[in-house]
Amino acid sequence: MFESLRPDPLTKLAYQTCQQGKSTFGFVHKFLANAAMKQFAPTGVVDRGATYDQADVPQVNRAIIDEVRQRLDEITAIDWQDAEMGVYPPSILFDQSFDDVVNYPRVWLDMPKIWDRASKQDFRDFDADVDTTGLPNYYTQNFHYQTGGYLSEESADLYDLQVELLFNGGADPMRRRVLAPLKAGLAAFPDVAAKQMQVLDLACGTGRTLKLLRGMLPQASLHGVDLSPAYLRKANQLLGGAAGTLPQLVQGEGENLPYRDNYFHAVSCVFLFHELPGPVRQQVIDEAFRVLKPGGTLVICDSIQLDDSPILSPIMEGFAKTFHEPFYRDYVRDDIGARMVNAGFEVVETQTHYMSKYWVGRRN
Repeated sequence: MFESLRPDPLTKLAYQTCQQGKSTFGFVHKFLANAAMKQFAPTGVVDRGATYDQADVPQVNRAIIDEVRQRLDEITAIDWQDAEMGVYPPSILFDQSFDDVVNYPRVWLDMPKIWDRASKQDFRDFDADVDTTGLPNYYTQNFHYQTGGYLSEESADLYDLQVELLFNGGADPMRRRVLAPLKAGLAAFPDVAAKQMQVLDLACGTGRTLKLLRGMLPQASLHGVDLSPAYLRKANQLLGGAAGTLPQLVQGEGENLPYRDNYFHAVSCVFLFHELPGPVRQQVIDEAFRVLKPGGTLVICDSIQLDDSPILSPIMEGFAKTFHEPFYRDYVRDDIGARMVNAGFEVVETQTHYMSKYWVGRRN
């Protein structure tokens, strides 16, 4: 299905070194951030989020730490393997924005605002210039207590770096796990020219997944939809420097997609479902089914769940308590596969990699 490349030990070593550096930087950042929080944050704030009694937090023991490190090593190996097998070019393994380096001090400057918001449990704190008119109520809040929620320029500038720090350099490898099943799904349309392939990234955010898709599918017609105008502007900036036709970006709701029926050959959706109420998750899946052509593929990437990663349940519980994630506890128990079947999909497979879970569905 995929054309293997000649192994390149030097490129492999460079990639492994790069990932190890990101991982180490992420762990060091967390250590320093936690030390700063304990010293300077308002009383009751733990880690990067809500006010709660430390005794209520399930303890993360050595077995859990070892499990996380092993999963990170495994996803790094799979990431390289997919590049080596020709799923995507090795060059996208090294795609890193210089903005992340420039923005790192801003992450630290933003922390006192997050601590203050968390201590007050103020999750609807927006500047006067942020317009929330017409947006769904579930969306107009400060997820993670981050400044501006998903609606400010500051949030859009810092998001990708914050996610990489959270996952110790594993965010892009997790995003890239959608690429192989999506590319395999496109094989269902052998008579469609590469330029005629229509691919949608649902909740495209800052455009990271779209940029990876562009690297794998240089000729396809790519589309992105997101609710945040600030994040769409950031995506336009990120994608404007990439080779190939600029993806078409549209502001819109995942539960009411602004596209006609039977239009796309494939749809991806990354890191969205855990931030949606249950009924909206179903609506988004229903909409993905509607806009896909018969034979089209939906690939969902989101957080691990309790049924597939019980050993990591303390991390999931801690994440729900520490961050403002109002729908996360429901998500980790939700049967996304059953929701896909309810919409009409055939669930082809599910996978887990590092801290993420994946569902691949086909519209028959």
